[in-house]
Amino acid sequence: MAAKTNLVIVESPAKAKTIGKYLGSDYKVTASMGHLRDLPKSKMGVDIEHDFTPEYIPVKGREDTIKELKKAAKSSKMVYLATDPDREGEAISWHLKELLELDDDKTARVTFNEITKKVVQNSIQNPRAIDQDLVDAQQARRILDRIVGYKLSPLLWRKVKRGLSAGRVQSVATRMVVDRENEIREFKPEEYWLVDADLSRIEKDGKFKVAFYGKNGKKTELKSAEEVDEVVTAVKSSPFTITSIKRSDKKRSPAPPFITSTLQQEASRRLGMTPRWTMSIAQQLYEGVDIEGQGTVGLITYMRTDSLRLSDEAVAAAKDYIIERFGPEYHPGTPRVFKTKNSAQDAHEAIRPSDVRLTPESIRKSLTNDQYRLYRLIWSRFLACQMASAVYDSMTIDVESAGFTFRANRSVMKFPGHTAVYEESRDDEKEEDKSPLPDLQEGEVVKLDKINTEQKFTQPPLRYTEATLIKAMEDTGVGRPSTYAPTVSTILTREYVIKEGKYLRPTPLGEVVTKLMEDRFGDIVDLKFTAKMEDELDDVEKGDKDWKSVLREFYSPFEKSLEDAEKALDGERIKIPVEESDEICDVCGRKMVVKSGRFGRFLACPGYPECTFTKPLVIEMPGKCPKCGSRILKRTSKNGHTYYACEKGAACGFMTWDVPVKDVCPECGKTMFKKSGRGFNKPFCINEECSKFVPEDKRGYKRKTAAKTESSTGTDESKSEKPAAKRGRRKTAAQ
Repeated sequence: MAAKTNLVIVESPAKAKTIGKYLGSDYKVTASMGHLRDLPKSKMGVDIEHDFTPEYIPVKGREDTIKELKKAAKSSKMVYLATDPDREGEAISWHLKELLELDDDKTARVTFNEITKKVVQNSIQNPRAIDQDLVDAQQARRILDRIVGYKLSPLLWRKVKRGLSAGRVQSVATRMVVDRENEIREFKPEEYWLVDADLSRIEKDGKFKVAFYGKNGKKTELKSAEEVDEVVTAVKSSPFTITSIKRSDKKRSPAPPFITSTLQQEASRRLGMTPRWTMSIAQQLYEGVDIEGQGTVGLITYMRTDSLRLSDEAVAAAKDYIIERFGPEYHPGTPRVFKTKNSAQDAHEAIRPSDVRLTPESIRKSLTNDQYRLYRLIWSRFLACQMASAVYDSMTIDVESAGFTFRANRSVMKFPGHTAVYEESRDDEKEEDKSPLPDLQEGEVVKLDKINTEQKFTQPPLRYTEATLIKAMEDTGVGRPSTYAPTVSTILTREYVIKEGKYLRPTPLGEVVTKLMEDRFGDIVDLKFTAKMEDELDDVEKGDKDWKSVLREFYSPFEKSLEDAEKALDGERIKIPVEESDEICDVCGRKMVVKSGRFGRFLACPGYPECTFTKPLVIEMPGKCPKCGSRILKRTSKNGHTYYACEKGAACGFMTWDVPVKDVCPECGKTMFKKSGRGFNKPFCINEECSKFVPEDKRGYKRKTAAKTESSTGTDESKSEKPAAKRGRRKTAAQ
């Protein structure tokens, strides 16, 4: 009779393959394919009357998997439950133990923060019991969300529209987007002026620009044309004198390693990945990828974490690599330690590469394009966080005229430090003046060549992007690492929120539902209340609070709010405002409205059923068509690429792959454009008759070589050069 082997149950086949390679023939590794037991879908499945007792049943359609696992467990010496190392993973292990009817003395729990040979073998040698506090925290979250969803959703169906849903976190996220939209609507712009001066040296060569700073050395804002005229009149008849020159070395420290939220934010900004797709690719990197010559390798540590902690081993490996590749001056001498927020669970390390010597370039051929791009981002950020600070030679020059102070700031890099590997991006990236300053002297008198004035108005806050919404959720304590991506995905799927470009805008439906929730269920959509609930779930995980007491404290006031809402809305049905567009019906001339169907949003004639005309939804861009002055619309080609065209179509003929912006050319007054892609791109003029016209080959696009054009490897180069390829398809898109 063959000797019994040990059974290791993980969640996914990819992880099973990687772990199986490290454990050898004494272990059989198999996958549960996620949850095998859960609350029923057809009903609430929670007995509120009997102290919130959950009714767990086998997941429908998973009978064969359960049967196979039971058979394998029965014939095994030991069963190791190796699901993901978080609350949900702990709960899945607990459900497996209950479902497979495993004895305590035959069952052990193991977790892998990274799937490497050393960690896997060490974890198997040091198993533990299932952590019931973690399980209870997950049960509490699951039941809370089930109660809110199953109690509130039917109310929304009856009072607003069928098919709607409400949720503890999704409703708060929707409210955040709605609140931001209300801020924008209520915003009152304030006038302010920018004044700068073009100066030049009198006896030596050297021109430079300074900006108005203030009066008598104190910072002052110019808020009217009269104040500007006072400054301009005074300085035109007065000399400009260099009153102060300050030079200093400024250090810029590296950003900390990634946690879940910052990874999702940076992947959105830099790579254009949605949070859900980011987590999907990160899961692949964590579970293991087939690397040429090495087999299946887990490339990163666990990706659902809110901790900035790094293992001593990883930090030491980074130090050795930095000194070896860049030199000792690129290492700060002592390891960098980053402080984790007090509210963080700190269950795992930060997200980092499992082996820093597996550079992105060395394994590029074994990765898909998105795997490579995300791995490179994680690898670079981790390595940079252990490098020396970047050093800049910073210079500030103050120039005075008629009692008014003008200032120029410049920074020149002296030592790149961590920026040699990685520099964090920002949502509000602005172009900096990098022109060098002459070698000026204090007391030197310079002459005024030209003074420039520009009227400006304060701008309302920007709408959220997926990245900034996740950051706001993290900052306010709403949700946890595992909930950010699915929450954003849910509010988009439900069409409470839509994306316009990269920005999120609430729909009339989202605003109606949010108003109802605010009026009748204030606690559910209250940011502080939701954050407090998350803290209580953390207390359950720590063993400081009973999970059922959390449910009891929540349910009593919630039930009262539900009863009050039913009475207040008895016989009432809330109407969703029509979302009117600027598009005109081609048949009857009415203004078209936005409707939702099984394939998403579209434009329809409000004259239905007399007029049944519909057409795809278009997005109006800022600016005007440079050929005829009509609106510019965002469109999609047959190949799925975005382009921008005049609303008159073939009658005008204007189209471009460049993105229109709200700025106009200071020379010809026509709409300016910028290069498509992520990050700050300097606007340029595309009017060929203008002196500031920028030809296509000067707009910053990288052109493909013949070899790259024919390549089908899907590398980052081919991705970044897509606009160049698009230009060859102008005719198709325009048609």
